[in-house]
Amino acid sequence: MKNKLRVLRAEAGWTQADLAERLGVSRQAVNALETEKHAPSLDLAFRISALFGRRIEDIFENPYGESVA
Repeated sequence: MKNKLRVLRAEAGWTQADLAERLGVSRQAVNALETEKHAPSLDLAFRISALFGRRIEDIFENPYGESVA
């Protein structure tokens, strides 16, 4: 899933390990998200959103376009 996680992390001046610690996940999990190998769970997406103070839609691209209806 395309995302802006790497950019947001860099803007915050955090390493992948720093972000992982703040989110309660492994550094490998952060790497998998940043390299778009895995999509976050809904819970993790909400935690990332809250951590960066942004809407989920501003961090993660909707793979279904603007609307699924």
